[in-house]
Amino acid sequence: MSKGITVLLACYINSMLQKIRAILFKPGTLLVVFVAAAIIASVQGILLGTHMFHMPKVFPADIMNKPEYMNQFIGRQLTEYNNYVIFKYSWFHLIHGTDLYGLYPAEHWDFYKYSPTFALFMGGIAYLPDVIGLSIWNILNAIAVFFAIRLLPFSVRKQCLILWFVALELLTCLQNNQSNGLMCGLIIAAYGCMEHKKVVLATLWLVLAMYIKVYGAIGFCFFLFYPGKFKFILYSILWTVVFAALPLLVTSPQTLVWQYQNWANLMIADAAAARGLSVAGWLYSWFGIENVKMYVTLIGMGLFLLPFVRFKMYSNQVFRLLVLASMLVWVIIFNHKAESSTFIIAVAGVAIWYFAMPSAKWRTVLFWLVFVFTCLATTDVFPMYVKTHFIYVYKIKAVPCIIVWCMILADVMRLSQSARIPAEKKDEFGLAA
Repeated sequence: MSKGITVLLACYINSMLQKIRAILFKPGTLLVVFVAAAIIASVQGILLGTHMFHMPKVFPADIMNKPEYMNQFIGRQLTEYNNYVIFKYSWFHLIHGTDLYGLYPAEHWDFYKYSPTFALFMGGIAYLPDVIGLSIWNILNAIAVFFAIRLLPFSVRKQCLILWFVALELLTCLQNNQSNGLMCGLIIAAYGCMEHKKVVLATLWLVLAMYIKVYGAIGFCFFLFYPGKFKFILYSILWTVVFAALPLLVTSPQTLVWQYQNWANLMIADAAAARGLSVAGWLYSWFGIENVKMYVTLIGMGLFLLPFVRFKMYSNQVFRLLVLASMLVWVIIFNHKAESSTFIIAVAGVAIWYFAMPSAKWRTVLFWLVFVFTCLATTDVFPMYVKTHFIYVYKIKAVPCIIVWCMILADVMRLSQSARIPAEKKDEFGLAA
């Protein structure tokens, strides 16, 4: 009798696990999870209220790390969703003709570092109560990642695995009210649209990404892989001009030119100040190597462009996927402003690489190292002492992604023309197909 009960219980548990798995690997489930995470992160930020600014004892190399800037914030109350406040007030600065790139201690901490066009778009939610506007902003970032990954040439199951893998990094981005989810989604969506010969949409997404953060321009490399290059260039120029001029709807030509000049000046000053969670930051924290940002960037750029000499591989889908994966990781690890919330982009690149290549134990080990030391690095899984004296100091969050990028480069350089996206395997994520 007991044996029969055991068998029945085992069958019941197995049946329940199968049902749970079926639910977890439905795109609709992931969409609900992503939207719910966006709303919860927004409400959490609002409920946390404000805190008084205190001069940090240790502040990373940054344009803000100047006494004349820092002293303006002493004793001021700041919100826990400061990045959204910066975006929101950029609209009001744009329409009032004040310097978008000035410092406004009475409103928020830090500088606004996006384009005047981005400030124009924020007018759509700037007048809403913060809890609603912030929720819309975070939902936009979440669904951008969701729908972009759904465009990838993987099975639905693999797409869901990728979405689950990036979910924690996406939550970090949402809790910081950053635009990195949107950037990640736009770059991947541009690739997906090019794969489906939708050049107009692909160029739209790339130009939009560029006007959010200038490194979005890296996606223009895609035009090399597909026919219709003249159409790609034409629409890229068209969208660039349209987006550049859009703020003229609310400001004068002279003021707009002045805003673009201020943006360029701020970007130059900002680039000179920071290292971030990047290769340059890693070299400094581990080996004390300073003043190598320019050389690191040039070497990184050369290595990134190296696969493009394999002209005969342009027609291979796996090759194009690996270039996309390389692009997503490269744009973070060679970014002087890379911070924890930007790694949603790099982690998406790691996942694309992993599922585009045949199973191998070393790839699986690297894949999980990224999850543990990148995705979990800033969570409470690690004690505060470990985070403060090890993870933060030695840029541990970036290290697995740096290693994986080197492996992506090796894979893409030795890829054969017969390479195909591997079929479903039972050992992916340790889950049965």
